[in-house]
Amino acid sequence: MPFITVGTENSAPIDLYYEDHGSGKPVVLIHGFPFNGATWEKTTTQLLNAGYRTITYDRRGFGNSAQPTFGYDYNTFAADLDVLMTELDLNDVTLVGHSMGTGEVIRYLGNYGSQRVSRAVVVSPLQPMLAKSKDNPEGVDTSLFKGFQDAIIKDRFAYLTQFCDAFFNYSENKGKLVSEEAYRAHWQIGAMASAKGTHDSVDAWQEDFRPDLPKINIPVLIVQGDKDNVLPYPVTGQRLAPMMPTANLITLKGAPHGLPWTNANDVNKAIMDFMKQPAKARA
Repeated sequence: MPFITVGTENSAPIDLYYEDHGSGKPVVLIHGFPFNGATWEKTTTQLLNAGYRTITYDRRGFGNSAQPTFGYDYNTFAADLDVLMTELDLNDVTLVGHSMGTGEVIRYLGNYGSQRVSRAVVVSPLQPMLAKSKDNPEGVDTSLFKGFQDAIIKDRFAYLTQFCDAFFNYSENKGKLVSEEAYRAHWQIGAMASAKGTHDSVDAWQEDFRPDLPKINIPVLIVQGDKDNVLPYPVTGQRLAPMMPTANLITLKGAPHGLPWTNANDVNKAIMDFMKQPAKARA
């Protein structure tokens, strides 16, 4: 299994598991919480068939990657991504993030620029800023995040069931957009994650991405369902699009949060069409 080392904890390396398949222009897919790169399977297959080099990796603390007790913030996550991009010497990349993975996309571009990246896609985004504050009254009350963390400490596995219910809008979409088996598979992947990483990642969701947005000078595609019950559409994608002059928003009517599974055909078409468009001049 391929790994890239991004740091150490005591005597142990912090290794990220990744998969790198195919040839052609590279696409890096970054998974959502609390899952791993395997949840992109409906997209990786289509990208490979279309002739793209397709790369997924598991965020620290999740999937097959190491489970350190620190580093669950977006500056660290972006630094981990930068190691991957540098070690694999990737250029002309399309960066694609879903949910929590959109944070890596936006913070990477904010901190490291777009030298290696030609386009970016954010699916069910966290941005611009999820947590409510004096200068962000449209956000979500911070007591909600503490409630999530309390639930994770009390019974992480019960919390995962609640999360998967919201992720898929399961009561509405069971047997239609998602099978019981796919639900159980996602739950199992989430159960394998670091308990501390699961808990600490909730803090990362509250980070302010607004300072990153003016630094982004490449085309960005935003894809979100307007029935997103994890990251509410009016607070995230709908607000984000006008803040990014280089962005285009595609709204999927009636769609839930877990788009790479429930609405894979729509997501894949949007990504493919976006990558075929002529590149715009950088600012």
